Amino acid sequence: MRNRIIFAMLLCIVVPGAYVSAENAQESMSAAGALYSQSVDLANEGKYQEALDAADKALAKNDASMTGLIQSNRAGILVMLQRYDEAIAAADAAIGIEGNLTTVHSIAWYNKGNAFRALGRIPEAQEAYDHAYALDRTLVPPDMSLDVTIPATAATPLPRTQKSPLSPLIAAGAFGLFSCAAAVIRQR
Repeated sequence: MRNRIIFAMLLCIVVPGAYVSAENAQESMSAAGALYSQSVDLANEGKYQEALDAADKALAKNDASMTGLIQSNRAGILVMLQRYDEAIAAADAAIGIEGNLTTVHSIAWYNKGNAFRALGRIPEAQEAYDHAYALDRTLVPPDMSLDVTIPATAATPLPRTQKSPLSPLIAAGAFGLFSCAAAVIRQR
């Protein structure tokens, strides 16, 4: 009985507001997750506008459990589209979500650093990279002494060898957890 209560509270946190059936909550999470995964795949193929469109559709599903992950991913995509102010806003949205979201926050900080760096705001970029590195030691800050002037016609403003915005495995893990919660609630 105690496990059922814990999972039910988790689902209520994920789906705040009006009552939502377990089936509808799971359907919404699956749709947001599928769109998020599509967004990551498209970004990895270099199809940044399509990736952004998929990420925006995922956000529109209003799945609070996925918002940080999607916004962190959007920040990276927006950097690649040279929409730096929007990238900073998306990164801030991801960073502002409370909880044990170390990976989400670290990638958001790193993408924010990339946006600041592309704008020539080096001290702010360094600070963002430092935050990312403090959360994830694999996110080593780039050499800030290198010129990162990006011509307006550049197709990809930053090297493609950068770490991907986020792994789809993170989303898959989240779906597994929330699928369990939905199953437990259905058993009640």
